[in-house]
Amino acid sequence: MIFECFMEYQVLAEFVRLLKISKNSRIEAPLLQYLSIMIQNMDSEHAIYYCFSNDYVNNIIAHKYEFDGGDLAPYYVSFLRAVSSKINKDTLCLLVKVQEDAVVSFPLYSEALKFAHYEEKMIQTAVRALTLNIYNVSDDMVFQFITTPPVSKYFSDVVCRLRKQCLHLDTFLQAKEEMCTHGRRNELILETDKIVDDLYYLKDILSVSENRLGRFITQNIFSLLVFPILLPLLQLRQQIDGSNISEVTSLYIISRLIQVIGGKRVINAVAGVILYPYLTSSVGGATEGDTVDANGNSFLNHLNDVEKLVCSGPETEGSENTSNSMFGHLGEHVSSDSQFVGGAWNDLCIERGGIFKYVFADNSPSLLLASLFLLLILAESKDLDYFLFPMIGRIPDMTTQAREFSASQRVNESIFVKFMPQILNALLKILASQPPLSVLIQWHTGWFFRKLLISQGNSLSDLNFQLFNLPLTDFI
Repeated sequence: MIFECFMEYQVLAEFVRLLKISKNSRIEAPLLQYLSIMIQNMDSEHAIYYCFSNDYVNNIIAHKYEFDGGDLAPYYVSFLRAVSSKINKDTLCLLVKVQEDAVVSFPLYSEALKFAHYEEKMIQTAVRALTLNIYNVSDDMVFQFITTPPVSKYFSDVVCRLRKQCLHLDTFLQAKEEMCTHGRRNELILETDKIVDDLYYLKDILSVSENRLGRFITQNIFSLLVFPILLPLLQLRQQIDGSNISEVTSLYIISRLIQVIGGKRVINAVAGVILYPYLTSSVGGATEGDTVDANGNSFLNHLNDVEKLVCSGPETEGSENTSNSMFGHLGEHVSSDSQFVGGAWNDLCIERGGIFKYVFADNSPSLLLASLFLLLILAESKDLDYFLFPMIGRIPDMTTQAREFSASQRVNESIFVKFMPQILNALLKILASQPPLSVLIQWHTGWFFRKLLISQGNSLSDLNFQLFNLPLTDFI
């Protein structure tokens, strides 16, 4: 009865008229607040259709508000979020303008994106919730509008902002101030939480079952974030945006990206690039008559797929040079005809290229642990392609993925099997180091050491125990 009176007296039209004649936020703020509460409490589909029709809501959204120096922004964004919570596949068409089977205007989405990087966390969260509400009910025309410039720039902005946060985290870690202070640790946790929040947001977008949007986001992630972050791990020291990121930060970011976002496309692309020295060498070490061509072509096809994905991504300053540097470097080691030769592994072993430099060489405990944790995350993933399984330690289901290599050959090629003595010895050196390292490093080292021993069924040798045989003079 009340809402029928609301419709009869054209109250929404009166609200629009008040906004047009008023330039005072003291009127606009309570009006937006009232509208937010009203829309949030609407249960009738008929009422929602009425509010969204006749361009009443669009006119309220598109009104020119004065946000500078006032508290109007939270009320406005709250109103936008309330509207987005009530849209579905049937009512979405009432909020977009279409010409010739193409969306030309979507005020709810376009106006919300203006607050995407607002200082207040509450507003940022509301905007992200709004965008996800829209993505989950959009149709082909709306997705075409969302993924077409200039609107699509929002996605590259999100990824570029995430990359800047990674660089800021790295700068924070490299600062000379003492890290053991309580305040510095809290700041570090705050910085990492920001990065993880952005990763989860990207994951939520990728969870939307729309191939065009998913591919577009993935292109941005690879070309603007993953490859620039991977450069230090491959010793491709190239200036990007005037800055380089350290190895330990790179390892952390890639590990968190795989853990949070995951997915076959992301995991296999990252794993293929990180494991390429060992993959090419394993194929190269095969004798003539083995399946060199099969594995080699599998990796080359995988690398070509990644290159196509990245090269078809958005053209942002620095991203093209990054991709060219990455694939140019890989191309020096991988080709379909001449590079898969038996001597390749010996040379790469000496160079300790890529992530293996941190696993096998004498580096800081942080780099050793970070690189091993990244490999462990990849090893425990169920999304690795069949030709990457043997490189990292897990064996695919041979009943469903019958390949040329036998199971025993696959196990022998595993990094964690083939180089287990070196890995265990490096971890033991950390545990036995004098003076002792921090408790946190020792705890993580012990956890990793125990996991490897149990999973591989290994035991310590007398040589390992000698690391803990300290002379009596050390206790005096």
